[in-house]
Amino acid sequence: MTEPMITEDLIASHGLSPDEYKRILEIIGREPSFTELGIFSAMWNEHCSYKSSKKWLRTLPTTGPQVICGPGENAGVVDIGDGQAVVFKMESHNHPSYIEPYQGAATGVGGILRDVFTMGARPIAAMNSLSFGQPDHPKTRQLVNGVVAGVGGYGNCFGVPMVGGEVRFDPAYNGNCLVNAFAAGLADADKIFYSAASGVGMPVVYLGAKTGRDGVGGATMASAEFDDTIEEKRPTVQVGDPFTEKRLMEATLELMATGAVISIQDMGAAGLTCSAVEMGDKGGLGVKLMLENVPQREENMTAYEMMLSESQERMLMVLKPELEAEARAVFEKWDLDFAIVGETIAEDRFIVLHNGEVKADLPLATLSGSAPEYDRPWVPTPAAAPLLDAPQVDPIDGLKTLISSPNYAGKQWVYEQYDQQVMGDTTRTPGAGSGIVRVHGTDKLLAFTSDVTPRYVKANPVEGGKQAVAEAYRNLTAVGATPLATTDNMNFGNPEKPEIMGQFVGAIQGISAAVAALDMPIVSGNVSLYNETDGSGILPTPTIGAVGIIRESKNLINGQIREGHVLLLVGETKGHLGQSALLAEQFGRAEGDAPPVDLADEKSNGDFIRANHAMITACTDLSDGGLALAAFELAEKAGVGVSIDAEDTPTLFGEDQARYLIGCNFDMAEALMVAAADAGVPVAMVGKVGGETVSFGAQSAPLADLSAIFRGAFAAAVA
Repeated sequence: MTEPMITEDLIASHGLSPDEYKRILEIIGREPSFTELGIFSAMWNEHCSYKSSKKWLRTLPTTGPQVICGPGENAGVVDIGDGQAVVFKMESHNHPSYIEPYQGAATGVGGILRDVFTMGARPIAAMNSLSFGQPDHPKTRQLVNGVVAGVGGYGNCFGVPMVGGEVRFDPAYNGNCLVNAFAAGLADADKIFYSAASGVGMPVVYLGAKTGRDGVGGATMASAEFDDTIEEKRPTVQVGDPFTEKRLMEATLELMATGAVISIQDMGAAGLTCSAVEMGDKGGLGVKLMLENVPQREENMTAYEMMLSESQERMLMVLKPELEAEARAVFEKWDLDFAIVGETIAEDRFIVLHNGEVKADLPLATLSGSAPEYDRPWVPTPAAAPLLDAPQVDPIDGLKTLISSPNYAGKQWVYEQYDQQVMGDTTRTPGAGSGIVRVHGTDKLLAFTSDVTPRYVKANPVEGGKQAVAEAYRNLTAVGATPLATTDNMNFGNPEKPEIMGQFVGAIQGISAAVAALDMPIVSGNVSLYNETDGSGILPTPTIGAVGIIRESKNLINGQIREGHVLLLVGETKGHLGQSALLAEQFGRAEGDAPPVDLADEKSNGDFIRANHAMITACTDLSDGGLALAAFELAEKAGVGVSIDAEDTPTLFGEDQARYLIGCNFDMAEALMVAAADAGVPVAMVGKVGGETVSFGAQSAPLADLSAIFRGAFAAAVA
């Protein structure tokens, strides 16, 4: 095949600016080959190089006594005691999922699972955070149905329980949905596998499925805005096979047990290019590849296609040569490809050969380490005008508005399509703040949650960033878990716009403050920028995934309210209605400031909940929809009525932070109030449990009627 001429149009189509191309010429001292241009494009795009975000990501707190491995590897690793570690990460597959919903979401799940088992961990839990446009938009139903089917189709076949997540709708996502996938696994703390190659002359081994033309240029596509040519990008979306991935995991974990693995890297974004370069760079070595040895499922593939393919279910490994036969036997047993495609070399070079012809010869460390790093201009988000005319509503009407919205209705239609119980260790299924999985063979439990409130972040990125972490902290605390660490998935629009970059910077500042104050360091993450279509950006959506531990099962708070219980509210209520769910859903207004987050209150109120878990039967944090929605959700889950004393709008629907709603017996309520007074934590009795109605002051409605709305509204909107 004759390679195309390097032209300005070809350079631009690879997502490289004129200045970046000039930099390439300076680095290699000549015009690049077509394959080399593709390699630079893959390594220097936003998705792989973090060129617009690195400066700010470095400011995040990433260390702590519990952290074994922070950002920079395939996933983060946190110590959970007894020689065990939890390995986890969250990553986006936004652009592919908008173009091809089923495969985009499915391969997002596949990619995050590989990130976990590449580290030597067996996946034990998954979550997803999904953002779609308004339900009546012509594309939304197709996207929701395709994405949910893709998440379930891959995760169910692979065999990992889906234990939590969130789904939201807003017009800002009409042209660009978000699919953020989370996975966590268990490993022995002293048997974590890393990606840095070591040793000269060591074989570089290709593992897994064959390479095809699917996904070529996927990472570059994911680093650009959408326009009316979106359908032409369909070939850049990968195609997944969960059964192959399951075999790949079993073979990989079996291979790791043989001692043959020196280093290992998932082939994710930019495929063979990124995995080979990262392994060499981290080990301070060069890499030589012989592409004729790459297992291929299509004929006449070029070097360019093989280097940039994002075909799924593939790994790259550096192997101890004396154990090659043993390693090959493992993969052949699992009916997977095992091919030596290269070797490590002492020189700082990345050499790509195809049938003896040099297709690329680049300085490896420079290729990896000299990606542009931009200090993008940014402007702080202007302070939001205060909410002056907070509306008053009939409390039952306000609650009905919330629970009939697909944003706040029950999500059973989504999570009932996911296998929640596979592996047999799921203790708490989706539908509440945190999912819980038992650490197999022990009395320990791990709790998982993901959260963000994008309308808060848009109004006030700093407070919104804090709130995303704080709500994740509360979700874990509400089940009795001690928060351990977090992973972030930063979804934003075009960073070349100073106001968008300002949102990113503000969110990072808020997240940094919160993870430091709440001892939840960021150990892994992902940045997804250019989430815009025709110049219209998404809501800033810095999703926070968090993991907590319950060291003894007796400390779990997982009960339900019942007849005769009283309801206690922990934390101070001021009635903050700015940017509230009620304001958005009932009145279509996004006004006022986000609620302020007092991190000292978050810490002290959370510590109080965990310290007094034995007296608490049921607990939920207060967030969207305030006290009214929290009380209803406790009642709906338990099938019993509740009566809240208040009926004014700010008390019921205000979204003040650092608050929890507790259900318990009366004698325990008295003891809790004494303990709260001793701890300096505000606690008030706000209602009681019983009957068959939901009452706010003098206003009431049958629980059964409200439950029917709550359980039917989501499917009615999207099915």
